[in-house]
Amino acid sequence: MISAGDFRKGITFEMDGDVYQVIDFQHVKPGKGAAFVRAKIRSVMSGVTKDVTFNPSERYPRAHIETKEMQYLYNDGQLYYFMDTETYEQLPLDKEAVEEAMVYLKENDNATVRFYKGKPFEVLAPNFVELEVIQTEPGVKGDTATGATKPATVETGATINVPLFVNIGDVIKIDTRTGEYLSRK
Repeated sequence: MISAGDFRKGITFEMDGDVYQVIDFQHVKPGKGAAFVRAKIRSVMSGVTKDVTFNPSERYPRAHIETKEMQYLYNDGQLYYFMDTETYEQLPLDKEAVEEAMVYLKENDNATVRFYKGKPFEVLAPNFVELEVIQTEPGVKGDTATGATKPATVETGATINVPLFVNIGDVIKIDTRTGEYLSRK
């Protein structure tokens, strides 16, 4: 059991027959009245986000989320197939479970798959990936001191804002948590 007063980002708990993950929280102590916890929580099964106010003494059962490193193989138009690298079993997942990670994953890349009671509900891309730029506007010579950016499309289809000196064919490093350009190889 976990009390609402102990909420931190990333904690998962069960409430009202669903499993929620704390996205953000704030402990509030008003001048008058009792303290409370204001939290933004997301259902791990449906993805619905909501803002809820909790009494700090309310207790909820912890939800145990399992994670497994799996390799992305391919998609057949409807399902995305991941392989357990230890048992070589293939796991088909629908688009809702993988759509956030797929803009950064190529075939044969490893990803983290999260499970609740054996049911997969989310795929997380590695924190940093290196992808090739396949389409961007050419940079203007001498226009590099301004810190300006331009959109670039990488090989997975994601559009990233990159500095003006990045060209087609360059391999860039991207932070998948923020979607930001980090460096060029």
